[in-house]
Amino acid sequence: MDPKDNVLVALTDLPKDEKVIFEEQTYILQDAIKAKHKFYTTDLSKGDEVIMYGVLVGKVEYDVAKGSLMTTSNLKHAADPYEYRDVAFSWQAPDVSKYKNRTFKGFKRKDGRVGTANYWLFVPTVFCENRNLDVIKEALHNELGYSVSDKYTQYTHQLLKAYQNGENMASIDLQPNTTANRIFKNVDGIKFLNHQGGCGGTRQDSSTLSALLASYANHPNVAGITVLSLGCQHLQVQDFMTDVKKQNPAFDKPMFIFEQQTAQSEEVLIANAIKQTFEGLIEINKLERTAQPLSELILGVKCGGSDGFSGVSANPAVGYTSDLLVALGGKVLLAEFPELCGVEQNLIDRCETKETAEKFIDLMRSYDALAHKVGSGFHMNPSPGNIKDGLITDAIKSAGAAKKGGTAPVVDVLDYTEPVTKAGLSLVCTPGNDVEATTGKAAAGATLILFTTGLGTPTGNPVCPVIKVATNSVLANNMSDIIDIDCGPIISGEKTIEEMGEDILEYCIKAASGEIIPKAVQLNQDDFIPWKRGVSL
Repeated sequence: MDPKDNVLVALTDLPKDEKVIFEEQTYILQDAIKAKHKFYTTDLSKGDEVIMYGVLVGKVEYDVAKGSLMTTSNLKHAADPYEYRDVAFSWQAPDVSKYKNRTFKGFKRKDGRVGTANYWLFVPTVFCENRNLDVIKEALHNELGYSVSDKYTQYTHQLLKAYQNGENMASIDLQPNTTANRIFKNVDGIKFLNHQGGCGGTRQDSSTLSALLASYANHPNVAGITVLSLGCQHLQVQDFMTDVKKQNPAFDKPMFIFEQQTAQSEEVLIANAIKQTFEGLIEINKLERTAQPLSELILGVKCGGSDGFSGVSANPAVGYTSDLLVALGGKVLLAEFPELCGVEQNLIDRCETKETAEKFIDLMRSYDALAHKVGSGFHMNPSPGNIKDGLITDAIKSAGAAKKGGTAPVVDVLDYTEPVTKAGLSLVCTPGNDVEATTGKAAAGATLILFTTGLGTPTGNPVCPVIKVATNSVLANNMSDIIDIDCGPIISGEKTIEEMGEDILEYCIKAASGEIIPKAVQLNQDDFIPWKRGVSL
């Protein structure tokens, strides 16, 4: 992956004793090497450094021979120290002349930002309102055509009917959903932010949650909001509204607020919430998509269910897409701080200012220190699935994960719930956890998320369309119901990273215009988990 590396990645299964010739060097494999896994290209002694992607990713635990399989027993995580260095960083932006006059069809908001979707959002200030949200969701989704369970309801109905009539059920097939029965054609969805916070815990938890919910209310993909409050919880409506106005003093979206403890009854609360929301839906349905420059796109990049091909195919391809968008004046958000372990120095050297670099250093060190304080650490980030598919240390996982941010300068570093304001690449402090990271990325303002995966994950987000990018064709074929883009052609040599990156940008333009609906959106995969700023890797 880099001229300095002393490991090679197997693109296909390789048997023991196989002779591998790479750049005029010959290697006799000491072990069978499965696709996605690595073997050492030189004899190594205990304590020797292992380099991959050009950075330190571990040290060997005992002597290993050239051609041996990299395993969790012979390699342990190691990463270089990092610090601010006053270095000159120059970036060669990709040629984007072919995109000069390209646009997407988005929703221009009054505050100047542009959405890629038009959603109505339900926000509970406390978990006590989750049940009421569920009742409202069932009513609105079923009646207005947003339910994804219709096909299963009809399927169950047909099975029941056949059973009652003594008929054979073998011929009954599941029928696909359609959007033809949606009443409001310009409303892409009605979304619900069910959560487990707002009371109990610490006041700091509620304060963080308030800022998070406010960022979703302000999101450019959101056109209107209904707020449900119990009344006595830590997170008061006035605190939430203060955060909404703090983030956006010009906030003027329609917002309806209902407090259960001052309502005549739960029935009245729900009925009024449905009625006023219905009236709000009529109004936002009048909004239309218009042509917008690609510089208005805000792209979040994320990986989850990663494998040994993540840093070889999908992540670098998404990284090239990121570089294209930055060159076009757009915004790119790279998060998952536990998955930047080992590549900190590269990112620090790319920061445009010392202040930005030091903010990143402070956030990384305090996060890692908190993890160590409870007996963990970034080095414990890889999951069993990651390891099984070739990600042996966190530094290997991180070095491959960072590829999806491209090579552009870092213009800003955002703490959790801070909104993106600068064009270019920004780093966003979130956990590596799939849903917590996408939740935080949307809070920073992402209007599309490119989510790479090697093992497959259905993760989505309520307000930000999530596009799934497979690292390999086997996954893309096996889980075609959740995968949007296949980067397997990079592994097979059919496409270059740059060609794949351009294909991904084309998909993003269509998704941002509503011409393609990503699978996670079709499935109503609306995952939302607030981060309490505790240890989450």
